[in-house]
Amino acid sequence: MGERTIWRVGYGRSLDLSERGVIMAIVNVTPDSFSDGGLHDNTEAAVAHALACVEEGATILDIGGESTRPGAAEVSAEDEMARVLPVISALRQRTDALISIDTYRAVTARAAVAAGAHIVNDVHGLQREPDIAAVAAETGSGLCIMHTGRGRAKLADPIADQLEFLGLSLDIAARAGVARETIVLDPGFGFAKESLEENMELMTRFGELRAFGLPLLVGTSRKRFLGALTGRDAPDRDAATAATTVALRLKGASVFRVHNVAINRDAVLIADAMLETERRTAAAKGSST
Repeated sequence: MGERTIWRVGYGRSLDLSERGVIMAIVNVTPDSFSDGGLHDNTEAAVAHALACVEEGATILDIGGESTRPGAAEVSAEDEMARVLPVISALRQRTDALISIDTYRAVTARAAVAAGAHIVNDVHGLQREPDIAAVAAETGSGLCIMHTGRGRAKLADPIADQLEFLGLSLDIAARAGVARETIVLDPGFGFAKESLEENMELMTRFGELRAFGLPLLVGTSRKRFLGALTGRDAPDRDAATAATTVALRLKGASVFRVHNVAINRDAVLIADAMLETERRTAAAKGSST
């Protein structure tokens, strides 16, 4: 067995990402998210949905109070916290699943961790409010650092842009004292990656991101580029999402942020079985030489 990959998160918890993929369920407490806006926009509905996701196989619940779809209106920090904090507090009492707060605001992240969140998931990669890195460092929370192309000029080569942007984010994290074993990276499919071609190149070359030596999280769920491929509207893109889950698991992704837990759990199980068979085959060949 090779070296193990342990992701340290808040409240003394950890996840072993060495051999099994992990499902992170999307729980949007918003009226305007792109495929499920308004479905779980109150505490009771959001908690019920989150608990159903755990039953279906989610290990992490990612709670968000502001839509990140292109063109969505920003909400105030006060409104964001009013949406997410009651959900986090209720879930902390009702499940052992890990809880993630999907925010770029340091004040929301700090309040969410105090309410019980184990992970901070920043879609601006620490580069909008760098103080969010200090929250992660001081609390020992897990930290998801996502790449985005929004609001800046990108390099023409998508992997070079990933390396540059995420390299800067990791520098911010290091200066704040974030422990490296608490970090996972997300290449940010769909975030200012407007063309089908750019997203597909990122998928095809995904393995190059393993150069960071950190676990990788992906969020392809129901994204527009899947609609461009399949011709399906957002709620009908779960099968396409599951196909990307298998492909990206085989290329090294460890955590999968999804709307439909059940279909992606099955996808991960298939990919994990393939990887395990590959490991056994390699070990058998090695022992016979």
